[in-house]
Amino acid sequence: MLKKLIILLCLAAATGAAWVALKPTKTSTAPLTVFCAAGMKKPVEEIAAAYQKETGTEVRLQYGGTGTLLSQLKITQQGDLFIAADDGALADAKKLEVTREEFPLVIQKPVLAVAKGNPKHIDSLASLKTPDIKLALANPEAASIGRVVKKLLGPEWDALAAKAAVMKPTVTEIAADLSLGAVDAAIVWDSVIPQFKGLEIVPLPELAKHDEHATAAVLTYSQHPADALRFARYLTAPEKGGAIFQKQGFKAVPGDKWAARPDLIIYSGGVNRLAIEKLLQQFATHEGITMTTVFNGCGILCASMKTMGDSSNPKFPDVYYACDVCFVPPVAKEFPEAIILTEAEIVIAVPKGNPQNIHTLADLARPGLRVGICNAEQSTIGFLTRSMLKSMNLWDGVSKNASSQVPTADFLVNQMRTGSLDAAVVYGININSDKAHFDAIPLPADKSKAVQPFAVRHDSSYQQMSHRLLAFLRVNRASFENAGFVWKGDTSPVKSADIVLPDWLKQ
Repeated sequence: MLKKLIILLCLAAATGAAWVALKPTKTSTAPLTVFCAAGMKKPVEEIAAAYQKETGTEVRLQYGGTGTLLSQLKITQQGDLFIAADDGALADAKKLEVTREEFPLVIQKPVLAVAKGNPKHIDSLASLKTPDIKLALANPEAASIGRVVKKLLGPEWDALAAKAAVMKPTVTEIAADLSLGAVDAAIVWDSVIPQFKGLEIVPLPELAKHDEHATAAVLTYSQHPADALRFARYLTAPEKGGAIFQKQGFKAVPGDKWAARPDLIIYSGGVNRLAIEKLLQQFATHEGITMTTVFNGCGILCASMKTMGDSSNPKFPDVYYACDVCFVPPVAKEFPEAIILTEAEIVIAVPKGNPQNIHTLADLARPGLRVGICNAEQSTIGFLTRSMLKSMNLWDGVSKNASSQVPTADFLVNQMRTGSLDAAVVYGININSDKAHFDAIPLPADKSKAVQPFAVRHDSSYQQMSHRLLAFLRVNRASFENAGFVWKGDTSPVKSADIVLPDWLKQ
């Protein structure tokens, strides 16, 4: 086993690869406090009990109307998770900056509920206004269902509220009143109907087209965010919490596959390492996961993925963060969409003072120069360099001087430090932190920019986690700019199949 490990490490050194296994800190055994919308009580209780039995972590649940819970959170500033019944309440929580990561749980619809068989023949909003109908509504100041329905019905709400026999702070209370026969009708979430005996839905066109998401969000003041995130993943996992939601009549939103400690696999071009290595460690610790990261030339990374055959291979990456968009089309099937995060300039690196008086790419063809370029088959910068030189009819002359062709540009910088090269084509980022020893010679502006796309595999078992990683990187823009990248991360996604390379890159 030791011999095999030594061989793997030697191969890694030879190709410029880096396998980085990031492990979280030891998990806490402290109980979790979850503030949960009342309408979600029954499934969340069952899920929490199953989670405690499986992991040993106690989950303490507090219930109420979503609005009431949010007011409580503003005051106490305690707890680990907030389960909101609607999108509006979650948006309010975000404005108050009390929540962080979000996990959609279920989709709910507001509906009109009546007793089984509809004995009062209620069939419209108008029929709810008749004198003999007792209507129950949820208080819009306390419960999401009340706020949502008030907004949907507009002026009709005021008439119904004035007519209502009861108005209570939670959706479960008015559903219970209906189930006991204390009222004739109630407007509730469709997911509440299966939780009470003897209820059925009367379709109302005013409500029929509206959906809301019930969502679990980690609270910003959680003392145990990794544990809170782990329970949130359990809530949404299709084979765990998702199955319980489905069983109890909820329309569950599928989350990531359950694993107590998932391993997120990332393939990244070498140039990105300068900005993301520490961020990945922070993300792994915060999420309570392991993370396997392979840094290498993008040609090698793509070849490795092709060798695996398809994404059914358990080692196939969940995330691919390339050095340039030109290395996305080869794996577009697995990564159909990408976000451009950054841009990096390609330069000629020379020793401080430029002793060989190099000013252009053409100068690299001068006889006797020792030039370093990256391998075009293995790396993005090598591919871009070769294409650039060919488009300028300089490839033959410069390649004759190429005493070194390596997978990643950091190898070239190390060779320059030892004095074995007179010049090298690298990313400006590679020498950005060592300006005392290197000068950067700019290249043609239309050909010297590499743009770095971040892509999540379409069938990854950890898609939601991968997108949380993307969000985390976007929040930490300064890390990229401090490394020398130009930030592009606020742009919209691009379809990998729609990426069109300029003619000079199609050679």
